[in-house]
Amino acid sequence: MAFNTGLSGLRAASVDLDVTGNNIANASTVGFKGSRVQFGDLYANGFLSSGTNPVGDGVRVQDIQQSFGQGNISFTDNGLDMAINGDGFFILSNNGEVRYSRAGQFNIDKDGFVVNNQNMKVQGYTADDDGNLSGVRGDIQIATGNLAPRRTTNLQTDVNLDSRQSVLEKRVRDIGPLGVGTIAGETFAFQYADGTPDYSVTIPAASSAAEAAAAIDNAPGVSASATTTALLPTTLNNAYISGASPFSFSLSIGGAPLALDTSGVNSLQDLADAINNSSETTISASVVDEGSGPQLRVIQSRGENLDYSFNDGSGATTGTVQGDVNVTTDRTITGVAATSGGTDFADAFTASPIRITNAFNPIDQRTYNHATSTTIYDSLGNSHELTQFYVKEPSPGNGVGQSQWSIYLQIDGELVAGTDQQPYTALFDQDGQLQSINGDPNGEIVVTDWVPKDDSGAPNGADGPPADPTSVVSPIPEPPTSSAFVVDLGNTTQYGAAFGVNDQQQNGYTTGRLSGLDVSDQGVVFARYTNGQSKSLGQVALASFNNTDGLSPAGDTTWVETFESGQPIIGKPDTGTLGSIKASSVEESNVDLSAELVNLIIAQRNYQANAKTIETSDAVTQTIINLR
Repeated sequence: MAFNTGLSGLRAASVDLDVTGNNIANASTVGFKGSRVQFGDLYANGFLSSGTNPVGDGVRVQDIQQSFGQGNISFTDNGLDMAINGDGFFILSNNGEVRYSRAGQFNIDKDGFVVNNQNMKVQGYTADDDGNLSGVRGDIQIATGNLAPRRTTNLQTDVNLDSRQSVLEKRVRDIGPLGVGTIAGETFAFQYADGTPDYSVTIPAASSAAEAAAAIDNAPGVSASATTTALLPTTLNNAYISGASPFSFSLSIGGAPLALDTSGVNSLQDLADAINNSSETTISASVVDEGSGPQLRVIQSRGENLDYSFNDGSGATTGTVQGDVNVTTDRTITGVAATSGGTDFADAFTASPIRITNAFNPIDQRTYNHATSTTIYDSLGNSHELTQFYVKEPSPGNGVGQSQWSIYLQIDGELVAGTDQQPYTALFDQDGQLQSINGDPNGEIVVTDWVPKDDSGAPNGADGPPADPTSVVSPIPEPPTSSAFVVDLGNTTQYGAAFGVNDQQQNGYTTGRLSGLDVSDQGVVFARYTNGQSKSLGQVALASFNNTDGLSPAGDTTWVETFESGQPIIGKPDTGTLGSIKASSVEESNVDLSAELVNLIIAQRNYQANAKTIETSDAVTQTIINLR
């Protein structure tokens, strides 16, 4: 009996030594989980009873149980190394066999699959070509090819336009020239958009152009001038002058005779020189030919009436020439209301053109208030520079509660979106918030006329404008089929602060090569490319079990499912009871080396003690045998 008891103790102590030695041997094995031996005593039992004084029959090993406690996490220099912080196991495919492991030392095989050191493929949720994760599980594969370029279809610009900026563009209305005879005797009133009271002007019936201009010039924001141009009759010619006996010529300015010396005049040019040599600085003369032969033209710069007379002794030719009135204004005048005496001036105002001074010019920074540039991409991945120009305009209406800006768009030095013909108009309310751009409350500009070009200015082969620009909608549907894109200015503001670009993002990029990999806490594997883009390639899946102790070790720091463990519960990291992923890290063995060394001593003592039991039993047996 004692022999069997000691022998069972030796066997149990030997198993304890084996387990402890295995723990010690794997103290540096990544993802290893230590084990401990569980013992049970033995008794010899009968069919009905174990007797009144049962004696133990030794010990047996009931179970070798692994401890799945968390091991320490240490950092590595491998981006694909992963550690699970919490519950769960990596799912590995070993040529179809499913294994589970806590060892996250992964790398990439020749086919781009993420594998462990035994070439078991890591399982996870796959992603499509655009990096969208699906719910389908499979082998995680790293695509090592170039990332295809993506054309720009949306540009979001968040800027603040400085409301303190002045209006750079001047819009001048030119009225005239108007003959004083057509507007003399009229009364009319200028009507202003900025709240200035109407200003009434009366031009007396007998006014000269100079007098009419002086009356109009008194109106607020209006500038008037007058000029008298007299083209004398063709009867006054070289033959007439040289054949006259005697020749005389007189000229009066506003009724005042001009002192002229005509004693040496023998031609039209001599007469023009005599007028130019007079003491009057407001008058000039020249000889012109407008198709009817040489004529004397006399200009008086103040708009006074010119009276002329010439004769050859046989009769006098006389005439009076009235001046013309020219009116300009850079104020916003909504109209001219004629009140009496005719409508000639009011009609001339309606028909008068608007001339823009200091007009927008992208190469002259004095013609715009703000500008900002960003890079966009065509369908081939070529980069182009888009510049947005902002020009402050006079406030619409009476200027209260609303502000207006013009927006121009330029790509590689060429104006697009039709802004070479007409800029977009942005309206802001009294709080500096964008109301609309060309009536669109969303503040979007759809560019449908861009032709991507190379450095020489020729089309570069990328997709061009759509065949039907009116069919383009926002947002641009995927996949895009033209160069059309949307400029979203919906967050633009106009505050009394310096111009600033708060945010500017576009969704295009050029082609890129794989430059590195990153793993998130949720186990998403991201590929980094040389063009600054990143794309998710998949997400590591984790598995948990209702009875982790029921897993069966399969070697290589892996376990397999058993009936006792139950079926795996599979999900994404950091969801439910599953732990999170720590990238560039591994989970160390959870073996406490100090405790194992102590256990090793205890197991050795147990072995020695059980051997002593056998030795003692042998001595007793020998004593009995030696009895005679």
